Amino acid sequence: MGDVKVIGASLSLFCCRIEWALKHKEIAYEYIEEDLRNKSPLLLQYNPVHKKIPVLVHGEKPIAESLIILEYIDETWRENPMLPADPFEKAMARFWAKYVDEKCVISAWTASRTKGHEQEKALESAQESLQLLNKLIEGKKFFGGETMGFLDFVVGSLPNWLKFLEEFQGIKLFDTKELPFLHEWAQRFTEIPIIKESIPKIEDLLNYSRAQHKAK
Repeated sequence: MGDVKVIGASLSLFCCRIEWALKHKEIAYEYIEEDLRNKSPLLLQYNPVHKKIPVLVHGEKPIAESLIILEYIDETWRENPMLPADPFEKAMARFWAKYVDEKCVISAWTASRTKGHEQEKALESAQESLQLLNKLIEGKKFFGGETMGFLDFVVGSLPNWLKFLEEFQGIKLFDTKELPFLHEWAQRFTEIPIIKESIPKIEDLLNYSRAQHKAK
């Protein structure tokens, strides 16, 4: 169905989702690593509006924004579906995916970049949102049930990223005792071969951030 390319960055919280989805669908693709400090003409050509990754290029047609890309992949290649067939369950998966990006990720990032009262508020918001995810996965193998799918790919790199923030910024976000079901799911999910081979590792995130900090 045409050549498939992914323009991304291997340590991105959002880019690995796209690779996981394509591997889950058994779709061959070319991966193009982007230097975010020196954005390439290719990225600017294919995503002139936001100028950011990831970008999926399918038959020279570009699609941006990771959640939109995931849905495009699921609708284009029907094998190994990621979203539920039931309309209500599908709507819920989309709701929680948006919640992860707009609540969990943003509040955790804010907590890592602020101090004092603002940081306390962001930490509280992040912890509350993670508790909801912990409750959502309780009693399930994966977020969609017995097989991994759309929401698993969205949440997938969050635990490693939270652990990285803990080590790099000294803020506690992914406590095993507070989030036991989310922790169990993360251990199970990251042992799946297609996930394990491309998930951003904590040590790589730390090394990259330290190098960036020294370069300033």
